[in-house]
Amino acid sequence: QVHFVESGGGLVQPGKSLTLSCRVSGFTLAYWTTGWFRQAPGKEREEIACIFGSQDFTHYSDSVKGRATISRDRAKNTVDLQLNDLKPGDSATYFCATDNEKQICGDNMSYWGKGTLVTVSA
Repeated sequence: QVHFVESGGGLVQPGKSLTLSCRVSGFTLAYWTTGWFRQAPGKEREEIACIFGSQDFTHYSDSVKGRATISRDRAKNTVDLQLNDLKPGDSATYFCATDNEKQICGDNMSYWGKGTLVTVSA
């Protein structure tokens, strides 16, 4: 049985950094295509970072490029997202998703976490 635990969300001041962590049990994330998505109230879900391939290629949306780093820890079976220089526009619920049959991330990934809320405010 697949079980996701996303952590690291909370209230953060603008300009600060945070790291979100996606820990999975029930299978190994070692080589699965895994992404971080976010959805703000009233807005569509947005893919912001993806890690894929045996060499851990990465891809970022324009909205976070240069501020985000997605990484995989095979020993811990986690995929983390570090987001720097946070802005109020980064406030959203952040979701982790993974799939062992997809080469790239997308809304049709098979397994999704329940999300962790990030609020950026002074």
